[in-house]
Amino acid sequence: MTDQAISTTTTDKVNLLDFDRQGLRDFFASIGEKPYRAEQVMKWIYHRLEDNFENMTDVGKALRAKLEASCYVGAPKTMFEKGAADGTHKWLLGMDGGNAVEAVYIPEPTRGTLCVSSQVGCGLNCQFCSTATQGFNRNLATSEIIGQMWVAAKYLGNITHQNRRITNVVMMGMGEPLLNFDNVTKAMSLMRDDLGFGLASKRVTLSTAGLVPMIDKLSDTIDVSLAVSLHAANDELRTELVPLNKRYPIAELMAACQRWLDRKPRTSITFEYTLMKGVNDQPEHARQLIKLMRRMPNCKVNLIPFNPFPGTRFERSDAETIRAFQTQLLNANVLTMLRRTRGDDIDAACGQLKGQVLDRTRRQAEFRKRLDEGESHAA
Repeated sequence: MTDQAISTTTTDKVNLLDFDRQGLRDFFASIGEKPYRAEQVMKWIYHRLEDNFENMTDVGKALRAKLEASCYVGAPKTMFEKGAADGTHKWLLGMDGGNAVEAVYIPEPTRGTLCVSSQVGCGLNCQFCSTATQGFNRNLATSEIIGQMWVAAKYLGNITHQNRRITNVVMMGMGEPLLNFDNVTKAMSLMRDDLGFGLASKRVTLSTAGLVPMIDKLSDTIDVSLAVSLHAANDELRTELVPLNKRYPIAELMAACQRWLDRKPRTSITFEYTLMKGVNDQPEHARQLIKLMRRMPNCKVNLIPFNPFPGTRFERSDAETIRAFQTQLLNANVLTMLRRTRGDDIDAACGQLKGQVLDRTRRQAEFRKRLDEGESHAA
């Protein structure tokens, strides 16, 4: 099965979570049913979180029987779930034999944000991210992406348009979303669809490390918010932290961001900047970032204190350095937010997500080797 294939069980039933609205209408037409029946079923799946066709009482018995014979509503299975002291909740969700990803829910007084994964592992190798140490296995199917939201909504008692516990979704979990473009955009379409989870465009955010051509494609495909993982404002340092920068350096990335803003003049872009002690948190780094942001006066910087994980060589900047960095940006009229660390007691903070990855890249083995060598030297 290819990454873009519709997921099936061993009995070759079709998973209805793999379809956006148009895809589901086309599927119903292909089985000899009126397309509007697809919209009836969508309401049951996403508004009532129902996965049993027998309970879809306004759907005719004959159609229910047909669906039961050839289809299923298959969200990922919860292998493990845990809550943090601050209310953050994490799920480890099984995708297939040996592979699993993590999704995280972060409650706040005025919103509830779900962080969703797009790949098993990650094809990139950002040096400060725990997911990167696990290597990469495959892209997630649409059903496996939207299924994370389905599982969380079911657990939280989310009711679309009524009791909305999940108000925001960020594609900031495991993986680079733009490397799984088709499945991610279909899943985001379901997040936004009134017959899906009904979120506004500004409440669905995709975060990318900077795949320039796909940023352009995204702006033409779906109306969502964009976040860019920047982490350094000069090419030499950014290439060290985010190797993708070697292929798409900062000037090309910022040009793509400007094109995004030109096409969507009422929107903004969030630039994410993880602060690491002695690496990118000094006054000269702030000055470089200020110079870069002057080209994007209506955009904002989201400062993220580094969240440590076993084996990393990076450390979190101290509180005084973080405050000074933020103050320097604010004094230069750069809109700057400081992300409060959430869920770090259950390894659910930004950069800490670590599922189960059957690594096809050997990166996991190389990381463990370096870790073992470091421990032996320390001894």
